[in-house]
Amino acid sequence: MDLDDQIRRFFGTDDITAISPAVLEAGLEHMRVEFGLEQDRGRRFAMWALMTMLDAAPDLDVAFKDAADREAARDFLDMIDKANRQD
Repeated sequence: MDLDDQIRRFFGTDDITAISPAVLEAGLEHMRVEFGLEQDRGRRFAMWALMTMLDAAPDLDVAFKDAADREAARDFLDMIDKANRQD
C-alpha cells in the first residue's frame, strides 16, 4: 500500500491539500478503525506512518506490540525529524 493509495482510500482524493477539515477528520477516523483491525504488519505500519504525518498517530507502545516494529517506527520518526531540520 503506497501513500497515494492510502490518501485516495481514506480521503477520496489524490490532493491531500484539498481535503476539508471535515473530510480529514472522517478519513482519520476511518484509518483508526482499520488500523485497529489490520493484521498485516506492513499495512499497519503504512497507516501509522500516514497518521504520523497528519499528526494523528497513536503512541508507539499502543500502535505496535512487536519491539522490532516499534524500533522501525522510531527510525521513521528520526528520519522525519532529520528531514525537517534540513529545511
